[in-house]
Amino acid sequence: MKIHSLRISLAAMGMALAVSAGAQDQPVRILVGFSPGGTSDVIARLVSERLRSSLGSPVIVENKPGADGILAAEALKNATPDGRTLMISPITVTVFAPLTHTKLRYDPVKDFLPVSLAANFQLVLAVGASSPARTLRDYVAWVRADPTKAIYGTPTIGGPPHFFGLMLARATGVDLSYVPYKGGAPLVTDLIGSQVPAAITVLSEVIKHHEAGKARILGSSGAQRSPATPDVPTFKELGLAEMEGMGWQAFHTTARTPRPTVDLLSVKIAAAIKAPEVSERLLVMGLEPVGSTPDELARRVAADTAKWAPVVKASGFRAD
Repeated sequence: MKIHSLRISLAAMGMALAVSAGAQDQPVRILVGFSPGGTSDVIARLVSERLRSSLGSPVIVENKPGADGILAAEALKNATPDGRTLMISPITVTVFAPLTHTKLRYDPVKDFLPVSLAANFQLVLAVGASSPARTLRDYVAWVRADPTKAIYGTPTIGGPPHFFGLMLARATGVDLSYVPYKGGAPLVTDLIGSQVPAAITVLSEVIKHHEAGKARILGSSGAQRSPATPDVPTFKELGLAEMEGMGWQAFHTTARTPRPTVDLLSVKIAAAIKAPEVSERLLVMGLEPVGSTPDELARRVAADTAKWAPVVKASGFRAD
């Protein structure tokens, strides 16, 4: 442990000197594959503020929206492996995209190095305030009685909400159809406006509307209830144990980046995530702050890939 700490300290000194020598010309970049204001973007900006002081280097957030995060991932693959380019992305980019695309131009295992988990998030089933469904049992009865209501929206296609919907249909024996949206914001707008009967999305997208009474969350995917919504039961509590699972946001960097540099970035990012002002903000958003070692993130990616591969294969879905 002392040797590991010494390596990180030496790496920190080396990187700090390198950054100081060319700080204005070579800032640290955090790539975000989505538009400003989304979950990945918010986390990136919260972390960047603390990294500026802890690394002694300029840190900029660079939004590269497009193809559900794939454009940012391609940019990360082609970045110089010096630790100056990071990407924050949801589970979709490193787990689901490789499972659903046959022509993907990056391999997250070969082309990226894990740095740190940022936050876990739960997936939820929500209905609008005007819906007669107040519980999951109500919802199942409602859509069985009126198949025109057996539609759920998702913030994208080919990601966790999409496949959680397929799992929900199988678990309840209800024939559900999905409608993909271009992001969580338009989906939630249609949900509270009764344009779509239900939504399966990340908790952070709908939590404020749930609190305001404009939407109603019927169930969440965590092993335990989210601290942000203690009134919402988990699917596991409701008898659907197979619906348990967490999504996540995580930081990666370019393959071949020296391990001491990766370790340094991991320590600094984890510390930023766990800082009270950052973790409290994430909790309010319905996110569960984590922070991890590179190896812990690598194991998480591998475990979730193994979990979701048979689900995706059974669905027959392909994104390209």
